[in-house]
Amino acid sequence: MNPFSGHDIDARARRLLRTLISQYLSDGEPVGSRTLARSSGLEVSPATIRNIMADLEDAGLVASPHTSAGRIPTPRGLRLFVDSLLELKPLPRDEMARLQGGLPPHQTTTRDLLGNVSNLLSAMTHFAGVVTVPRQGDFPLRHIDFVNLPDARVLVILVFSDNQVQNRVVQLARPLEASDLEQAANYLNAQFAGFRLADIRAHLAAELREAGGEINRLLSSVVELATASFASDEDADDVLVSGQTNLMGYSELADIDRLRDLFDAFQQKRDLLQLMEMCVKAPGVRLFIGEESGFSALDGCSIVTATYGTSGRMLGAIGVIGPTRMAYERVIPVVQATAGLLSDALNRAAATS
Repeated sequence: MNPFSGHDIDARARRLLRTLISQYLSDGEPVGSRTLARSSGLEVSPATIRNIMADLEDAGLVASPHTSAGRIPTPRGLRLFVDSLLELKPLPRDEMARLQGGLPPHQTTTRDLLGNVSNLLSAMTHFAGVVTVPRQGDFPLRHIDFVNLPDARVLVILVFSDNQVQNRVVQLARPLEASDLEQAANYLNAQFAGFRLADIRAHLAAELREAGGEINRLLSSVVELATASFASDEDADDVLVSGQTNLMGYSELADIDRLRDLFDAFQQKRDLLQLMEMCVKAPGVRLFIGEESGFSALDGCSIVTATYGTSGRMLGAIGVIGPTRMAYERVIPVVQATAGLLSDALNRAAATS
């Protein structure tokens, strides 16, 4: 029976596995027993090390490439390493300063800020940086204006708390006078500035129910305009990806078919969005190694993600995608710290809006 079948490995095997994985992550080459004997600091014979390695291989934690007598960690071994053998430390001061310096110093739109974060993650890790873009309706409304257009159409100008401006053209059942549009805008700005679109819809629906048959002309116009304006789904989910070409430089991902599948996933974005949305539902840092993502195009990759938001409200996730041979002890703190800085920037923007 394999003593490591349940991954309950003893201290000696644990030390050897940590040494093997650290060496492999550093140089990308299979690690032999002689190297482990020198690097681990254990006073055991090469024969003993080979026996322990054989047990670890039987447990599926390491594997022997057919071209070498050395061993490399499997995704299962990497998972055990990250979960129980890796010692994470806070990001060094100079790296934190580099992150802080990479974010725009002045208030900007959320989408511009997120694009900057995606580029920054890629530059810091030399992998692909990924950031989900929240729906604009997740941000409070700052101001709304209506402009009359021909044929009972209205231009709706929405200004959100993150400085993003959206223009929407809506079709009404009947034309409204310019005075009606002005009154409706004044009412919405006075009553609902600082509310999210979904909350505005809910409040208006409640007012409509309370008014019953006594609905006045102003409320009627407001409800009609709000229903048409806020129902428009122009802010569909999106994900920003930067630095995809960085991945072409890693031998583990150099297979042309694998690269094609990976770049198709970046272009289509559907699988990426699904994965990142799953991360948003579980706040904090998450790591997927190889097949753990559930998407075949990402089988040869590791994905490190962290959530961001404002005032306890999760808005999205950021992350990096790279080969499974990555410096987890550095990449995880980079992603975690960047998510924290992004949340701080969004909170500051909300406080000054």
